[in-house]
Amino acid sequence: MNIPSTLKTTGRAAASLALVALSTAAAFAQEAAPAAAPAAPAAPTPVLDTGNTAWMLTSTALVLMMTIPGLALFYGGMVRKKNVLATIMQSFAITCLVTVLWFMFGYSLAFTTNESASMNAYIGGFSRFFHHGITVSTLWLPGVSNIPEFVFSMFQMTFAIITPALIAGAFAERMKFSALLLFMGLWLVFVYAPIAHWVWGGGFLGAAGVLDFAGGTVVHINAGVAGLVCALVLGKREGYGTTNMAPHNLVYSVIGASLLWVGWFGFNAGSELAADGLAGAAMMNTQVATAAAALAWMFAEWIVAKKPSVLGIISGAVAGLVAVTPASGFVNPTGAFVVGIVAGVICYLSAVKLKHALGYDDSLDAFGVHGIGGIVGALLTGALADPAINALGKDASVGKQIYGIIFTILWTAIATFVILYIVKALVGLRPSTQEEVEGLDVTQHGEVVP
Repeated sequence: MNIPSTLKTTGRAAASLALVALSTAAAFAQEAAPAAAPAAPAAPTPVLDTGNTAWMLTSTALVLMMTIPGLALFYGGMVRKKNVLATIMQSFAITCLVTVLWFMFGYSLAFTTNESASMNAYIGGFSRFFHHGITVSTLWLPGVSNIPEFVFSMFQMTFAIITPALIAGAFAERMKFSALLLFMGLWLVFVYAPIAHWVWGGGFLGAAGVLDFAGGTVVHINAGVAGLVCALVLGKREGYGTTNMAPHNLVYSVIGASLLWVGWFGFNAGSELAADGLAGAAMMNTQVATAAAALAWMFAEWIVAKKPSVLGIISGAVAGLVAVTPASGFVNPTGAFVVGIVAGVICYLSAVKLKHALGYDDSLDAFGVHGIGGIVGALLTGALADPAINALGKDASVGKQIYGIIFTILWTAIATFVILYIVKALVGLRPSTQEEVEGLDVTQHGEVVP
């Protein structure tokens, strides 16, 4: 077919324009495609943080040292010579017992999520019984602390160890060893694990905004109140008020208190779960509050009793350590200084004056120092929390802290009372009068200190 030249020219022009248009559209499409659907970057895989892990391994060893030998020597030096071995044995045996129970049940009940959302407010689940499912690659808080879960569990185990060991100071020199083992085992499962979950494991107190950086509520109020209930249920030591019950070796107690002080840096600074600035602030706060409380107790005693005693200054130091525990990661050093002074004076009055006024026999002042000191520290955390130290401090309030204190006291007191009467029905609580007078070293363990 013969096509006119004008049509040929027009056709070639149209074809050229079409090619240019297609090329331009393709270019725009290539430029627009990345903008319209950018590729999502892959989430980084959590990697173990060696610095945090090294600090947590160190902190764990420091906290374990607080119980053995720290608390063992601190308490052992304050009892009479005929009971020193029994008292030290209590700390050592509790360490062994709680280790096994924590591995089996305690960790899972305290720090896992219960399958029932309603029950999770009060107790954890069963998924980590016998540490099932944890491997060397399992991290605690991936993307945050990035430490092995084995290390986290071991760190928390040392807290679970020292808490029941503190209770023993309230009934020192008058509980059967068999009763002690049964009581401490039940208490760990039914009192410590639930309260640890309430505050630190996703339970209702933590959700309500109760602040407890390292254990003022979970450890000290808990142990102190349980100790008071034990002292009341067991009754006074034979000869209390008439027989000389002075400490047999305060050198042991000074060594023990010093080990507690050093170990407490792992307790408080370690509770940050990381080697960072907040851990450093917690360490400084611990030192300042402890020294201030020791001096406050010493001067209060100097004014009232006319002489500053060795037992007084070390008791004041422990009171400061206790009170700053909940506050250590929330207050600034000035706040820690205030915490120390207040705790030193109030715990002196509680341990020396209140105990005698009310007539209960808290042998080594577990309630007077740990219970009262923990309450003081919890309240002052709500009053003195500094958001510049920890952003969580912006929501702190004394009211929230009182809420946590009340629930802890109620559950601890009721559950401890019930457990004591179960133990009493099964094995009895106290040795015979003759055995107690002779001393628990020989009657319970067949050994004596020469």
